Amino acid sequence: MHELSIATSIVKTAETEVKKINGESVSAIYLEIGQLSGVEVSALEFVWKPCVERSVLQNAQLFIDQPKGQAQCAECNSKFPIEHYFDSCPACGSPFKKIISGRELKIKKLIIH
Repeated sequence: MHELSIATSIVKTAETEVKKINGESVSAIYLEIGQLSGVEVSALEFVWKPCVERSVLQNAQLFIDQPKGQAQCAECNSKFPIEHYFDSCPACGSPFKKIISGRELKIKKLIIH
């Protein structure tokens, strides 16, 4: 379950950021986890509470945005939504594409006190 290591990493990052500005705690954290990122959001939410215990995130509200997959065809340049990496272009059928969004895994914002 790599979601546990992701949650642990998020806690470490938040601790570092709070320390940088001599803050005390985080009241809200905003994450962006794309639907193609490979992260199971339900598994991350399951391990979240035990991971943030006794940290600056202990009482923080967790907000997760899940951008959908978007790609651009390498053959015809059309943009299209994708649910899986192997989805082909619906316009021309080409399997060759550039993933534009959906792979994100980042902390968008921390509200620090």
